[in-house]
Amino acid sequence: MTILYALVARGSVVLAEHSATTTNASTIARQVLEKIPGSNDTNVSYSQDRYIFHVKRTDGLTVLCMADDVSGRRLPFDFLEDIHQRFVRTYGRAVLSAQAYAMNDEFSRVLGQQMEYYANDPNADRLNRLKGEMSQVRTVMIQNIDKVLERGDRLELLVDKTASMHGNTVRFRRQARRFRSTVWWRNVRLIVALILLLVLVIYVILAFACHGLALPSCLN
Repeated sequence: MTILYALVARGSVVLAEHSATTTNASTIARQVLEKIPGSNDTNVSYSQDRYIFHVKRTDGLTVLCMADDVSGRRLPFDFLEDIHQRFVRTYGRAVLSAQAYAMNDEFSRVLGQQMEYYANDPNADRLNRLKGEMSQVRTVMIQNIDKVLERGDRLELLVDKTASMHGNTVRFRRQARRFRSTVWWRNVRLIVALILLLVLVIYVILAFACHGLALPSCLN
């Protein structure tokens, strides 16, 4: 996995950033920050050519990174979670009032170190698999960033669709459980009916063989 760019921001105010190569990722990242509506926590990804911008916002603090498109989503979001924890642990409530780039001199180095770690150290993936901190990333949808930046209402629409898809998934699971329960009870009733039918058939055969409904010749 290769992470080429990362930043930490409060709203649209960038507090620290680091780029591993020459790129215009900083400009695009700021456009993405301005397009994210509301203040709710969110995890979202946007594609741009062969790269994907992954965004994690928690408690008003946004962590963003740009990775190549072969990196998947789990490991980049593990990186974002790691950066968020380190940033909050280091600066605490100071992030609520800090000016732009107030933490850049110090934390830019941390971003670079962690980008290198997640790119090259196999333990990064192994440890995060064990921690299992980012299971919610499975629900993150990747959208094309060009569509997001072309229209102001596009992002809201995508978010609404994502929420709708999540709701549909929940409803589908409930319906699937109800369907399995209905099928199970139907099978139980069918088995009971077959058993009763089999008992009745055996009884009729015995009644004919024993010359009466009370089975007199068989019981004597």
